[in-house]
Amino acid sequence: MDFKDLKNKSANELQRMLAEERGRLYDLRLKLAVNQLKNTRQVREVRTSIAQILTQLTDLKLKETLSKES
Repeated sequence: MDFKDLKNKSANELQRMLAEERGRLYDLRLKLAVNQLKNTRQVREVRTSIAQILTQLTDLKLKETLSKES
């Protein structure tokens, strides 16, 4: 998923996506440990996706906090 697409998502959608990606990362790590994973780059891609989702969640929370202070 592209980072631009994440900007249009709500916090609930981002939380759901984060849980899915973390589950996917867990599965990939298990497969990697038992040498069933052919494309090891998938682990990096999922980690990047998780980081992007967390960045967007933090941005949403920051905007919410700033709007409450104003």
